[in-house]
Amino acid sequence: MIRKLCRKYRSRRHEAGFTLMELLIVISIMLILMLIAIPNMLNLRSQANETSAIQSLRAIYQAEIQYQTNYPANGFACSLQVLGGESGATPPSAQNAQLLQHDLTVGQKAGYTFNIVNCTKTTVNNQDMYTSYEATAVPQAVGKTGHRGFCIDMAGEIKADPAGGTNCTNPIQ
Repeated sequence: MIRKLCRKYRSRRHEAGFTLMELLIVISIMLILMLIAIPNMLNLRSQANETSAIQSLRAIYQAEIQYQTNYPANGFACSLQVLGGESGATPPSAQNAQLLQHDLTVGQKAGYTFNIVNCTKTTVNNQDMYTSYEATAVPQAVGKTGHRGFCIDMAGEIKADPAGGTNCTNPIQ
């Protein structure tokens, strides 16, 4: 009788769960999979940030075209803040055009810093008019939030800087 109980106990003991070695193997496999997956996820995030930066530059370009149409005496805007502004607080004006979303007018979006630079100003009938501009998008942390910098000018062609700066020479399709 005691032998039968001992055999039952031994057989149940082996069926009760995983051994320590089995648990360590499973944990090791999970760690290896995580080490493979995390860099891929970070790369996907930077690619998504780059796509967002390109779309944001297109939005800036569209806002500049609309600004030039609405305020022809001013030409283009040389500031993101001029293209933006609080909607509803006051009617749109040349200093508060309300053409861009707030996150772009601040200059920070999806890991990129946006700016309007290289504005060319001429004076027509005693009023300053901007005849050209360049909008830039630079990663806040090159290699982490994005790999390339992007630029667009009044012609609407987006170019990239592979080093993540504003020396944009490579056209984007």
